[in-house]
Amino acid sequence: MPIIESKIDTRSAQFQQYREEMLKLIADWRAVEAKGRAEEESKRKRYHERGQILPRERVHLMLDRGSPWLELSTLAGYKMHDDKDGSLAGGNIITGIGYVSGTRCLVSASNSAIKGGTMTPWGVQKSLRIQEIALQQKLPVVSMIESGGANLLYQAEVFIPGGRTFANQCRLSAAGIPQITVVHGSSTAGGAYMPGLSDYVVMVRKRAKVFLAGPPLLKAATGEIANDEDLGGAEMHCQIAGTSEFIAENDIDGIRIAREIVRHLNWNAHRPKLELLPVRAPLYDIEELCGVVPPDYRKPFDCREVIARIVDGSEFLDFKTEYDQQTICGRAVIHGHQVGIISNNGPITTKGATKAGQFIQLCCQANIPIVYLMNTTGYMVGTESEQGGIVKHGSKMIQAVANATVPQLTIVMGGSFGAGNYGMCGRGFGPHFIFAWPNSRTAVMGGEQAATVMEIITREKWLKEGKKMSEADEKMLAFLRKQIIDQFDKESHAFAATARLFDDGLIDPRDTRKVLGLCLSVCREAKARQMFPNSYGVARF
Repeated sequence: MPIIESKIDTRSAQFQQYREEMLKLIADWRAVEAKGRAEEESKRKRYHERGQILPRERVHLMLDRGSPWLELSTLAGYKMHDDKDGSLAGGNIITGIGYVSGTRCLVSASNSAIKGGTMTPWGVQKSLRIQEIALQQKLPVVSMIESGGANLLYQAEVFIPGGRTFANQCRLSAAGIPQITVVHGSSTAGGAYMPGLSDYVVMVRKRAKVFLAGPPLLKAATGEIANDEDLGGAEMHCQIAGTSEFIAENDIDGIRIAREIVRHLNWNAHRPKLELLPVRAPLYDIEELCGVVPPDYRKPFDCREVIARIVDGSEFLDFKTEYDQQTICGRAVIHGHQVGIISNNGPITTKGATKAGQFIQLCCQANIPIVYLMNTTGYMVGTESEQGGIVKHGSKMIQAVANATVPQLTIVMGGSFGAGNYGMCGRGFGPHFIFAWPNSRTAVMGGEQAATVMEIITREKWLKEGKKMSEADEKMLAFLRKQIIDQFDKESHAFAATARLFDDGLIDPRDTRKVLGLCLSVCREAKARQMFPNSYGVARF
């Protein structure tokens, strides 16, 4: 297979400038994550004094030591609802894909160190997304619960979507995907159904509280007086109600029991044996990615320079090279997985759309996953493009993306504008996984373009009305123009996009190869794995 020859001078001033700017963006993102970690860490003493460990400590103990861990959507809900400075980002839930007792699982933990682990609107959406991943990728779900339930200040945004999380639990069980839940503390009201709908439940003695109505509500509703333990303690649920299968003495013991349950699922016994090509490192250092790509999304770069640093042996079989130079398609291998790659060196033209549409169908024919490396201003516009059928041919590409029968994985590594987001398999088209770099931008169009459009429309309207532009009018238009640009700049920012779950999380560009390798492995195994579904889901009798 042909090898990509890099044309980047890694000793140039431009390379060093790009690298420094990209590293600054990465540091800014990590600083936001650190705020949340600091908020959690401030509760350490309180947790340890009452014999508990922090939620993130629970996750670390649940995972196999030294195994891969891909945390998802760390900035969900960033600067939305109660989050003023980013310290509450994450939706009050820690989620990711990792290994438990040698079994690859989807692991989640209520982040009770922040706002008592109450579910925010974006925390609910994050939960729905991880359930979608678990069902599609056939991953057992291990949950650690300690939550005050729904954040009642936002109940209108939490209540109905929260019901979907319970429906999904039923469907996961019926599909043959086991759910193991450890209740470390409160899981009340609607949250009581989280363990109730799990397949295996572990409750921590003297800490777990699972009931539909707590003592205050019970007294208000019926006049009955009862304490927490009689209503919903671990001993009651293990000995009387039968809601829990196992009782643990503390957090650590609960995690030990959950790991034992996973060990005895027999999950790996049914793991398909899949042959992979030998894994070869790229010929170019992946560290160079921070200097290869300009942090400013408005500056162009050759996507082949990125491909050369993430694919095995830097080998890439270019498809229809001379037919269109702006939409790049080709075959490669990533961590031993054969893939088709689609990327951008400019807007998507009529030829680029037909080229990509054909390439997607060929990948489906060969059962080869598709990786989209997105950096696009959108589809080409103008009289020539419109007359050439850009709407028609762009629609063909979008149809091919929407109906592809192979796993599709997307990395937003620059611009993600207009219908280009759709044609390059953005969130709305259901990629199996989608991640973004911290320099990325996602919007219907750029702020400058939006402001210019609004200005032209306004001027034409006033012209038709015969209105003469005054100096005050010009100042007002200039003010509105700046407002629109500032708004688009804020809303298209990578932090704003990931806050709204337009992706599954931000990643360091230098981790792109590792993340793709892990996700390709997950998708490959899921497609081949045989399941043992039942018609109803596991229920307690």
